[in-house]
Amino acid sequence: MSNQKKFIVSHAPFWLDGSRISIRSYNLMIAALPALLFGIAQYGMPAIGVITLAISSAIIWEYLWDVITKQAVTIGDGNAAVIGLLFGMLLPATAPWWFVIIGTFIAVIIGKQIYGGIGANAFNPVLVAIAILMLSWKYVFNFDGMLLNYDFNFLAVYPLAALKHFGVSGIESFNMGDLLMGQQIGGIGTGFGLGLIIGGAYLIIRGYIRWEISASFIVGMFITAMLFNLSDSARFAGPLVHLFTGYTLIGIFFLATEDSSSPVNFIPMLIYGAGAGVLTVLIRNIGVYVDGVVFAILAMNLVSPLLDMIRPKAIGKVV
Repeated sequence: MSNQKKFIVSHAPFWLDGSRISIRSYNLMIAALPALLFGIAQYGMPAIGVITLAISSAIIWEYLWDVITKQAVTIGDGNAAVIGLLFGMLLPATAPWWFVIIGTFIAVIIGKQIYGGIGANAFNPVLVAIAILMLSWKYVFNFDGMLLNYDFNFLAVYPLAALKHFGVSGIESFNMGDLLMGQQIGGIGTGFGLGLIIGGAYLIIRGYIRWEISASFIVGMFITAMLFNLSDSARFAGPLVHLFTGYTLIGIFFLATEDSSSPVNFIPMLIYGAGAGVLTVLIRNIGVYVDGVVFAILAMNLVSPLLDMIRPKAIGKVV
């Protein structure tokens, strides 16, 4: 019987730096902590319940999948925990328990495992789940309604909803500095913009995400928002409003940069990020959805393999 070993090549990405998947997962969770802790302080025990249920149920779904399909148990790599954490951060603190469990099932099983597991998914698993839930139970993402009974010390209005329904006059009470510091309602881990920026900077410095995607996302959003604002300043908000509200910052640093669903080459990354930024503003300003980040990134996930075909010509000539 031959003892010859097979050389197995897995799905992209193929970036080997000697670190383990678990280390990357733990660093992603560390980077998310500032925004997450602020959200827990703001929303209290209900937020803790949503986050813990999201993380635990995501891990359980992955474990059950591994057992049923008779594969090696992979929950130790922390990827399922990251999916659950980011998914929970996008939800309101009042999301019902069944909603969270359905969402993590979609994210882990449909968004990740049916494609072949980590590294093989064509779309960001968290965004797949959020998109399906938005289409199925849109009222849960009505933050004004879901968080109605909270006693906030600031203007308890979802900025993007006010902008959508009343134009710029609907957000005149908001200060950009207050928005950056989390004085707004929304997802548990999406309101504290400064915390998300700190987390994103940490990931870029440590080399866990590529700056090209985040930077081009911001540039694409800024240019598009500015053009809309110049065309009708009473109806369309300026770039900073779009940057500091909704899912923008968590999308820029934690969602659009997911390895498996984003390009790996320089020029494709710039196009990918800029495209997501442009689509976000287009959906918000002229689309039917209040926040366009989810669908914008998913659309760019779809074209990511095509973008990665854009490569510089080889130097030299064919003999």
